[in-house]
Amino acid sequence: MLIVCDHVLSGRAFSSPEEMDAAFAAWVPQRRAQIHKTHREVIGERTARDHAALKSLPPTPYLVAERHLRPVGKNCLVAFGGNLYSVPARKVRPRQLVEIRATKSQIMLHSTDADASGETLVAMHARAVGRGVRVVEERHWDGLPTGKNRRTTTGEVPPRPRPQPRGEETGPLQALLNRAAATRIEVGRRPLSVYDELTGTRPFTANSSPKEPS
Repeated sequence: MLIVCDHVLSGRAFSSPEEMDAAFAAWVPQRRAQIHKTHREVIGERTARDHAALKSLPPTPYLVAERHLRPVGKNCLVAFGGNLYSVPARKVRPRQLVEIRATKSQIMLHSTDADASGETLVAMHARAVGRGVRVVEERHWDGLPTGKNRRTTTGEVPPRPRPQPRGEETGPLQALLNRAAATRIEVGRRPLSVYDELTGTRPFTANSSPKEPS
């Protein structure tokens, strides 16, 4: 594009698109007759050889898709692009990661593990327009409790943490409670004479004072 701007468009004005097309068509043969500075071959000859080496396009178009990993919610919905898409409750479990393959028109959700037949696709939806849209296929919720707060009941559920025995609780609150309990421990009180007897020193009294010289 920069070559066209420098050699055809730069410093020139055209009164119509047809006039600009004619200028470009007159320049192309000149350009193809030149030697390329990189491969040092005549541009027109190299172009003909490259065109002959090209293969025909495949019968199915190449699929360009974004790929992302997302967790499955408790209601069998997966969030992507500000929207929610359903997956079958009987094929996933809560918090399971699924791969989203998103094209301009479709959302395909794949499991990271293939099933017995080697298939990974679990759901496919038309891509929602805008944000805040719930794209749900009702049969994906088969087997779930009905109502506003329907939750997944199929698949593997992570085990709940075992409660710790009393006396082994940890955390900031328990540390404060333990510290408060330590301040209520009774401390034994003894007269100082007990320590004097143990060490063999003379007890100090407030009435004792050095004698004045005579």
